[in-house]
Amino acid sequence: MKLPFLLFLGIYGAHAVTHSLKYFYTGVSGDINFPEFTTVGLVDEGQFMYFDSNTKTAVPKTEWMKREGAEYWDSQTQGLIGAHQTFKASIQIVKDRFNQSRSTGVHTYQMMCGCELDDDGTRRGYFQYGYDGEDFVSLDQRTLTWTAANQKAVITKLKWDATGAEANILNIYLENTCIEWLQKYVNYGKDTLERKVHPSVSLLQKSPSSPVTCHATGFYPRSVMVFWRRDGDQVYEDVEHGEVLPNEDGTFQNSVHLTVKPEDLDSGRYECVVQLSGVQEDFVTRLENTKRGAEGSGSSGLIIGAVVAVLLLVAIVCGVVIWKKKKDAKKGFAPANTSDDGSNSSNNTAPKA
Repeated sequence: MKLPFLLFLGIYGAHAVTHSLKYFYTGVSGDINFPEFTTVGLVDEGQFMYFDSNTKTAVPKTEWMKREGAEYWDSQTQGLIGAHQTFKASIQIVKDRFNQSRSTGVHTYQMMCGCELDDDGTRRGYFQYGYDGEDFVSLDQRTLTWTAANQKAVITKLKWDATGAEANILNIYLENTCIEWLQKYVNYGKDTLERKVHPSVSLLQKSPSSPVTCHATGFYPRSVMVFWRRDGDQVYEDVEHGEVLPNEDGTFQNSVHLTVKPEDLDSGRYECVVQLSGVQEDFVTRLENTKRGAEGSGSSGLIIGAVVAVLLLVAIVCGVVIWKKKKDAKKGFAPANTSDDGSNSSNNTAPKA
């Protein structure tokens, strides 16, 4: 499924340390063997909590989150039960606008929000909604207004822009509550989240006319830059970058492909560079004698195959719980005016479309 949300996963400086807190939730309608509502929370791209409408229980997915007691998880659970109902209503509203009210197919209504904090104090936040894997509306923090991705989303934009209350409340959450809880979670899991694991780097080419692949794997944290240099200068043309993917052991992998002339393969002019967030050392592997497989420091050898991504669920689920009560913000929730008509409702947990 296409996710426009991936634009937020970029790197902000080769060696800068960036921590992130993201919540994803998705409502699903139609005949599908999948929960009607699902929520995933990520810290530094690793899942730390989970909820779905079948189990109706928010649960920790890391050892370090188990330190939060029953009150915390009960609060998370109640908020997400309310969010389920709001998403169920919103899917129907959007289906009506897209003239799909009688559709028997599968439809999804998604939300992603989160914040990032650099080691220099720079903060970023985002709130985005999607429908059937495409952009729907997103929050512009600069103007505190909503941006509609298509004509059918304009109704939602105008409704949420009418008073500006939604945008202001969510912006306060992004700039304050989200950052505070990100810092708290990072402190909980610092032994895991702040570890540095150096990459193994391998070069592989199927044939002299095939692109050369530089494959870095087994590194942590996720924030990495992998690129090619020629005579000391970064190469931009004839280069294809792959996505950063998770390994089963909690580390990550990434590949970048270079199309190069056969006569330049053993010229010594090209090298692959891996820069890992928080590590000053660059990991450099020179392209030479690729038939035997050039390897970088600590390399595990030639690429055997892609590691299966263990967070496939993240591709379709998004969200953060938003409760109306101020006390819930102290538990990591963003308070919001959540009803469709602008009035408050104790059972609503996210703004309806």
